Amino acid sequence: MVIMKTLTQDVKKQMLAEVLSQHNAQGRQGLIQVLQEAQNIYGYLPLDVQREIAFGLGVSVAEVYGVVSFYSFFSTEPKGEYMISICLGTACYVKGAQAILEKVESELGIKSGECTDDMKFSINPCRCVGACGLAPVMMINDDVYGRLTADKIPAILAKYKEA
Repeated sequence: MVIMKTLTQDVKKQMLAEVLSQHNAQGRQGLIQVLQEAQNIYGYLPLDVQREIAFGLGVSVAEVYGVVSFYSFFSTEPKGEYMISICLGTACYVKGAQAILEKVESELGIKSGECTDDMKFSINPCRCVGACGLAPVMMINDDVYGRLTADKIPAILAKYKEA
């Protein structure tokens, strides 16, 4: 996902209008493509953007929201620059993933599914990252951290806070 955080709201609205003008003849057939492009512009799909898309494609807001809420790759909440995925699959959970999740939440002052006020971090628990031999596992964007203990979390997060 290419999040264009540095753009002003006016520029983002203009970009969305251009996307809608390219797809407006497609109606609901263009909905998923428009949603993907809108999420690339905004970083997520807030209700006002969903309304604009519905109007631009001539579909109901309920239909747009239905698609957004059905597909896991769409988000209605802002996401941070650093996406923290903590595996809660069986191998990780048995080896203490819940304690890792709680430590990350405590260190960042947010809960799962939330984003820090500075838009730097989001926490997203997941079911498996395919690294069971390294359990418990956490990913920050594409960086994998395995064989974690709660006491390692502050130092790991510090690297990203300083970046």
